[in-house]
Amino acid sequence: MDDDTGSARHWTFLTNHARVLVQIARDPGIRVRDVATCCMLTERAVQRIIADLEDAGYLSHQRRGRTNHYTVIDSKQLRHPADAGPTLAELLSVLLR
Repeated sequence: MDDDTGSARHWTFLTNHARVLVQIARDPGIRVRDVATCCMLTERAVQRIIADLEDAGYLSHQRRGRTNHYTVIDSKQLRHPADAGPTLAELLSVLLR
């Protein structure tokens, strides 16, 4: 039954962390501003997500002049126990097609 009262729940398949990681995997030299635009997030939200990903060991960065160059640690396992098994590389191979 359709609910036209406006109380329909909105959800998406990918988290903001996954979206940010995909953008960085596509372009390791991407600017935070550009990630934010692509993911429809604020720059501050992207900075927090990047910090989360680095803290968890999924991402590292190296300063090159005035920009950061990111490295995705794609050998890492996915975090959630229900997702156990596949590596980040396997997930990204699907998302980057």
